[in-house]
Amino acid sequence: MALIAPPLSLYVHMPWCVKKCPYCDFNSHGLRDAPPPYADYIDVLLADLDADLADFGAALHGRPIVSVFFGGGTPSLFAPKLIARFLDGARVRLPFVDEAEITLETNPGTVEHGRFDGYLAAGVNRLSFGIQSFDDDKLKRLGRIHSAAEAEAAVKSAQDAGYANINLDLMYALPEQTLDDALADVARAVALAPTHLSHYQLTLEPNTAFAANPPPLPDDDHAWAMQEACEAALADAGYRQYEISAYARPDRRCTHNLNYWRFGDYLGIGAGAHGKLTDAAAGQVHRRWKQRLPRTYLEAAGGPARIGGDQAVDADELPFEYMLNALRLIDGVPMDEFTAFTGLQPERIAVPLADARRRGWLIDDPARLATTPLGQRFLNDAIGAFLS
Repeated sequence: MALIAPPLSLYVHMPWCVKKCPYCDFNSHGLRDAPPPYADYIDVLLADLDADLADFGAALHGRPIVSVFFGGGTPSLFAPKLIARFLDGARVRLPFVDEAEITLETNPGTVEHGRFDGYLAAGVNRLSFGIQSFDDDKLKRLGRIHSAAEAEAAVKSAQDAGYANINLDLMYALPEQTLDDALADVARAVALAPTHLSHYQLTLEPNTAFAANPPPLPDDDHAWAMQEACEAALADAGYRQYEISAYARPDRRCTHNLNYWRFGDYLGIGAGAHGKLTDAAAGQVHRRWKQRLPRTYLEAAGGPARIGGDQAVDADELPFEYMLNALRLIDGVPMDEFTAFTGLQPERIAVPLADARRRGWLIDDPARLATTPLGQRFLNDAIGAFLS
């Protein structure tokens, strides 16, 4: 099949956090008595990158990095000089586009005052704060280590340091949360004037403390009412929804996440990191993921044992994989991007596409793949229509 290589991003996983939150199913590991080997981890990240570049060299040749995302865990546990060392090393190994978006996730309870200017000097030009709520009682229920006042102070400190591109993560449908509570969180977030907001529902994920001992959560109807009311409040404040849980000021959409949702490519390095790469010459979409446990990943030191798994995506799986990302976008994607990035013709999805349109989940436009408002509400059903 004929493929076109999409834009290329770099995801870097930093696996440690101060304390594991009861709702979190990410590959994060709370701090123990001894501090993690932060400097050694940076060395191993660069060795991992070298090994991936050697493995995928032909497919990566000449392709610049459009974005870097440090996720976790809590990447702000790493000192600015270590983030700088990684970024300097990555730039030696790979071309970066001018003004590449470089995001660092941070939690208000883990940053020292005055550190933000260090991250800015290191090359990080976008911060993403894991706020989740501005209600101190809700923060305690979520196991967060910061208060609402500390969250506000941290965001203002970053702005004072020179950051002009900041995302705030907020959750809704929290334990015993009311509609007024959810709207109050949005109002306090907007008052801080971030450029971007991620607003998503708390869900009970398998193998988490909340799954084992569920808290009292709002039912589906109340959760939907919160989502609709908060969407309206954000729109009134000038934040346009462009993805099912993402809102942005004009020209401030997240480049990195947009690349995911448009079925772009990304190298994934770090413990448990996942990557996706298109080899246009071979007509192949490839996925690779790394060993999940930090100790195992560190011991591999960039060798073959760092790899947790490799998978060539079968052509029959590509429609679902594509829709899993693209249908999250409010405006959808052009149909010709589906063909370009999967190598499949529209006829390959004609039957599920017709069924999804008949059910009112997708717009009736042969040139575009996009959900209707009904499809956004029942997104999992709309995406599931494309399972082979």
